[in-house]
Amino acid sequence: MPQTINYGRGAFEKVGEEAAGKGKKALIISDKIMDQLGYVQEGKNHLSQADVNSVVYLGVESEPTDVYVEEAVSLCEKENCDVVISIGGGSCIDTAKAVAVLATNGGYIGDYMGGNKKASIDPFPHIAVPTTAGTGSEATDATIITNTTTDVKMMIKQPAFMPDIAIVDPLFTMSSPQNVTAATGVDALSHAVEAYISRKSHPMTDVLALSAMKLIVTNIEKAYENGDDLEAREAMCLGSLQAGMAFSNSSVCLVHGMSRPIGALFHVPHGYSNAMLLPAVLEFSKEDAVERLADLGAIFMKDDEEYTTAESAELAVESVKKLCLNLNIPNLSGWGIEQQKFESVISKMASDALASGSPGNNPRVPEQMEIEELYRTCYNYSFSAASTAR
Repeated sequence: MPQTINYGRGAFEKVGEEAAGKGKKALIISDKIMDQLGYVQEGKNHLSQADVNSVVYLGVESEPTDVYVEEAVSLCEKENCDVVISIGGGSCIDTAKAVAVLATNGGYIGDYMGGNKKASIDPFPHIAVPTTAGTGSEATDATIITNTTTDVKMMIKQPAFMPDIAIVDPLFTMSSPQNVTAATGVDALSHAVEAYISRKSHPMTDVLALSAMKLIVTNIEKAYENGDDLEAREAMCLGSLQAGMAFSNSSVCLVHGMSRPIGALFHVPHGYSNAMLLPAVLEFSKEDAVERLADLGAIFMKDDEEYTTAESAELAVESVKKLCLNLNIPNLSGWGIEQQKFESVISKMASDALASGSPGNNPRVPEQMEIEELYRTCYNYSFSAASTAR
C-alpha cells in the first residue's frame, strides 16, 4: 500500500502540503483533457501556495507507452524535478510510476519487466491523484507500459513502483462521462473479482476484495445513470481503491492476461478490454471457483432469495453479463475490431497472455488453445445470451 492515503471530498487540496514534504520541484504528469478541465492548473496553484515549483507533461494519450515515459523522464531531468505527481486515469499514473523509477535508476522501462532489473535506488517520490474510479493504480506496485517496437504491454511489478501518496478525491470523478464511468467501473469490478478468485488470494486481500465488490455492484449503475450522484461516486472511488489494494497483493488472473494484448494491438483502453472479457472468462472459470463466485452472487441477490452454492455462482456470472449489458459495454466486434485482423493475431495474443503470468493465477488455468478459443468467443460475445464459454 502507499505510505499515505488521503481519501474524501476535497482531498486534492492537500497535494501542495504533501509535495512540500517530498521535494522542491514537481513534474506533473497528466493529459490534455485533465488540463482542459482545470485540474492541472488547480494542482499548480496548490503547489505554488506550498512553495513548490512545477512543470507539466501532458503527452499521455490513451494507453501508456515507452515513448511517453522517455519524453517525461527527459523533461524531469531537464527541469531538475525531484517529485512526481500524476493527475488522471491509470495511463497517467502508470506513466508517472515508470518516470519516478527511471529518474533515479535509469535504463529503459522494459529492462524492469519480469524482475530482470531491480530498482535498487529509491525512486522519486510519487503522488498519485486518480480522476476515474477504475484502475486502482494509485494503490498498486505495478505499471503496464506498451513497448511500441514489439506491440507488447509490459506488466512490471516491483515495490519501487508503488506511489508514496495516493490522493483520492471523489469530486474529480464527477466529470467522467457515462462511457468512461461504465468501463472503468467494470474494470474495478474485475480487479476485485480476480483478486478474490486468484490462486494467490489470502484473508487480508479477501476482506478488501469482498468490500470492493459490494461497493461497486451496489453503486456502479447509480453513478452511470446519474453522474451527479456524489454518494455513488464516493462509493465507486472507495471500491476502486480497495480493489487496487487487493489485487496488488494477490495478483490478477486470466481477464488481465488476455486484455493486455488487445490493448497493445488494437489500442482498446484497458478498462474496456477488461469489461469485454470479464463475463466470458467467469463462465470459463466457474466450475473451478464455485464457492468464491457464490460469494459474488450473494451480493446480487435480493433479500428474500435463496440459492444453493452452485446456483449463486451461476447468478454471479449471469448478473455480471446483465450489468455489462445495462452499461452498454461493447464486445470486440462492436468496438470495431476487424475480424480477419483479429483472427490473424489470436495466436500471438494467447502467447503474450500466457507469458504475462496472470493466467497462471486463474482458478482454471488455461492452455494456449483454450485462450485462443476464448478470444474467438469474446469477439461476438452476447451479454444477453445464455452462457456459451465452456
